[in-house]
This record gives sequence, structure tokens and C-alpha cells, in this order.
Amino acid sequence: MKLTITAALRYGFGSPTQVIAAIEAARSPDQTILSEELVLAPDADLVIAEGDDGERRFRAVLLGEAEIRYVATVDNHQRERLQPTARQHEWSELPQEVLPFLLPSRFCPSDIFMRFAHREFCAIEQGGARILAVLDWLKDHVDYVHGVSNAQTTAQHTFIDRAGVCRDFTHLAITLSRAMNIPARAVSAYALDLDPPDFHAVFEVYLDGRWWLLDPTGLAPIEGMVRIATGRDAADIAFLTSEYNCQCLNQSITVARADSEPDRQAA
Repeated sequence: MKLTITAALRYGFGSPTQVIAAIEAARSPDQTILSEELVLAPDADLVIAEGDDGERRFRAVLLGEAEIRYVATVDNHQRERLQPTARQHEWSELPQEVLPFLLPSRFCPSDIFMRFAHREFCAIEQGGARILAVLDWLKDHVDYVHGVSNAQTTAQHTFIDRAGVCRDFTHLAITLSRAMNIPARAVSAYALDLDPPDFHAVFEVYLDGRWWLLDPTGLAPIEGMVRIATGRDAADIAFLTSEYNCQCLNQSITVARADSEPDRQAA
């Protein structure tokens, strides 16, 4: 599927402020960037780095009112859906770079969920079937509700409150996956049909020798997502990180099929 993406972020900075931004589509085998443009106004010196997994982040020093604009056309091909037969690996089989995603992290305390995960899902076949069962459990037990969580909310809080937004669903899905010895990582993405449009938090699990993209909220189609960044949890995938406080003046995200006009916008 070919998608057009437009992201426009306008922020106010009271003093020269170092920022790290992750808004560019990642380069990966399952998505090809056909065209793109990144513009800062006013102009600023950029340091752009690309990770081994194809994700890109830029660094800059911004002052006053600054706008970051990213426009791209991306072909994310035919993205495969996770099958229940996808095999779970023994730890000794996993690539070195996958191992950190087995461990607890700041927002995903998987070590304290091991007993619950075992009791709830141990009767289900290991691997893809268990992850699909986790998605069913989230659908049945957690409500998508704005305003019940914040930037400090962990998977433990979401498990207790049984409500949250995309980052909360993602953190709880990652936590339950890791508690069952399945590597899982957070993903920031652009998403078609997300209402209202915004940066979307989803997750990936490592099974059968590859990463599988999943949306624990069920709000957006997997084939309509464009991966931006990956990490242990939301702390690693923020679209903008700044050394000092800054003010969001306006933010708009548009995602549409490349052969149609964008018809959704968030401001």
C-alpha cells in the first residue's frame, strides 16, 4: 500500500534548546520511501543519524517559534499478519540485538507479571497463538479512554485501571509478551484511518526469525502503518525529546492513500 504522510509540528522554545526528533519514516525491507522532504523553519543545522535497523533521528538546536515539517510517500508493500503457528525461540537461538527486548524496562515491568501471564496464557500453544490471545485479552479487559493516563503511566498502572490510550495498550502488551519470554518492542508509527490522526504507538514481537507488527488497540490496519522508530518502551520512541521544557503551539498529522486526497487532519 502506498501512503502519503504529512507531519507539521510547531513548537516554542524560550532559550536555545537541544532536541532529538524521530518523525522520518524508517528504512526497512517491508516499507520503501519513494520520496520525502524534511524542512525546518527557521533553518537550523541538523545532525541526522540512521540506526542499524533503518530508523532515523535528527538533532538540532532550536530557539523561538520553530516548525518541523515532514512530507513523504511510502510503499509499505504487503505486510504479513501474525499467524498462530509462528514459532517461539529458545533464548539461545535469538540474535544478540533482540535480547534487550526480553527484559523489563521503565514502563514495562514484565518481571512482576510473570505469574499472571503464566496463569492466564499457559494453556495456549507457545508463540503466535499466545500473542494473539494477549490481543484478545486486551480487547476484552482494557478500555480505550483518553485522560486516565499520563506520560508517567506504566503497564502496571494500566493493568490496575483497565483503561488508557495507545501507548498504555502497547506497554501492557509488551509487558505480557516479555513475561512469557517473547521479545517485544515499542514502535512509533504513522497510521492510516486513525481517528483523530496522530503519532500512533504499537508494538512488535520477535517470532519465527522476524519481527511482527501489531496494533494492540485495533484502531488502525497493520497494512496502513508506516514505522518510524523502535525501542524498549515509549521513552525510546518519543517523536520529540528536548533538554528543556518547550510549548506545543500546533501539531497536525495527515495519512492517506497515495492515490487519494488526504481527508483526515488533527490540529
